[in-house]
Parts: sequence; structure tokens; C-alpha cells
Amino acid sequence: MGERYAVVSCHVERLLDDDVWRRYRALAASRPGGFAIASLTRPPDPASETDRGRWLERAHELAALGPFGHHTHWGGPTTARPPASSPPPAERVAREAHWLRLNGLEPAYFCGGGWYLDADVASVLASFDYADCSATAFRHAYLPRGAHRAALDEPAWIALADGQRLLELPTTHSLGLLARALARSLPPTVHFYFHDFDLCDARRRMAIKAALRVLGRVRRPSDLEEQGRRAAEARTVLWAGVAAG
Repeated sequence: MGERYAVVSCHVERLLDDDVWRRYRALAASRPGGFAIASLTRPPDPASETDRGRWLERAHELAALGPFGHHTHWGGPTTARPPASSPPPAERVAREAHWLRLNGLEPAYFCGGGWYLDADVASVLASFDYADCSATAFRHAYLPRGAHRAALDEPAWIALADGQRLLELPTTHSLGLLARALARSLPPTVHFYFHDFDLCDARRRMAIKAALRVLGRVRRPSDLEEQGRRAAEARTVLWAGVAAG
């Protein structure tokens, strides 16, 4: 039986909100439960979030605290999945990835807003040498039938039609799923995620901190960087084998 461990990521979506920033920075710096939380961070929206200097200052601070990644909202700050009238999702990912690198950030991980992932986006991620966390071991009830997403419950390499491979480090537990699993049984490998703005709700904040403390006792705390190294020899699957609706 392989080693049992857990990783934690946060979808950092409100980096310019001072209250959200203060609470998330403090949590990430404290490494609750022994976890180096991966900050999967949404770039500023060019139309509505114009303080790029402050955004970049905070993003660089997060990159110094632990694993740093890229999170995309395809339709703007409050619209996670691609609107019907939006440009091709792969174009937005490529544009944001270029901008992050031009400003001295080197995200190594990615997660699509609303868990969106299609073959073209996967190819862009592979070209930027991202490890992806958009695949999930569960399906959110809010997703409509046929919604583009990927399903996996353990790390794997996805073989793409253009010949590239994408390392997938799937997300396995939301806060609710983790709370229920802690009371029953956990899989050997856990990837728990939450949102930065969850910390502004007192009950959710307390639940996240408590879940991390317990998780750190029942699974060895790890991070996405180590998980990526461990997955170097993981199995390879075809895109068609993970694409789900």
C-alpha cells in the first residue's frame, strides 16, 4: 500500500479585497495542519480590476509562501465558466499565462473556474508546463448536463491529440465532502480545496481550520510540488478517458 498523504489548495479569487487578503494571507502563512497551501490565483480582470500594482505585490507575496498557480474565471470576476458569447477559453488561458510570466510570476499549477476543462485548454496548459487541478473525483450538482469537465480520482498523465501530455493532480474534496469523509473514511490521497472568500464567513473559517488540523493528523501533510514529483511515473490516460459532462 502506498503512502497516505494530503495536499491543500485555495482558489484565490479576491486578491484586491483587503479583508479577504488579510485573512487568507494569515492562514497561508500559518500553515495550518502543517500544509503549505497552494494559492491558485485568478489574474485581475482588465475591465474591472485596474489596480494591477497592488495585485502583483500580493501575488508575489503568495508565491513566496508556497506553491503558486493560475486560476481562471472565463467570464470575469463573478462568472466562473465560459459564457456562450465569450472568446475560445484556450485564448484567455494563454493570454493570462503570458501576462503572469511577463510580470515575474511563474505559476506551476492551474485550475479552471467552475472546473471547466476542454481539449484545447488542456493543450495550452501542457504548452506552459502546468500541472492541472481541474479534474475532480466528484461532480458539482450545479453543473448542467454535458458541461465540459474532467473526472479523475488520482494523479495521472493525460495524453492529448497534439502529442503533448498534461499532468493532472485532481481535486478530490470540497469542505463538505472532507468533513463527511473525516467522520467515515478517506482515500489514500486527498486534495482538499476551498476559496479565499470562505474565510470571511466565521462558521466556514472555523470549519476549514478544524478540517485542516484533523486532516494533518490522519494524512501526512504534503503539497502540490511534492505530489507532482511523486506522479512522475503515474499512469497515462487518453483525454477521451477523462473528459466528462
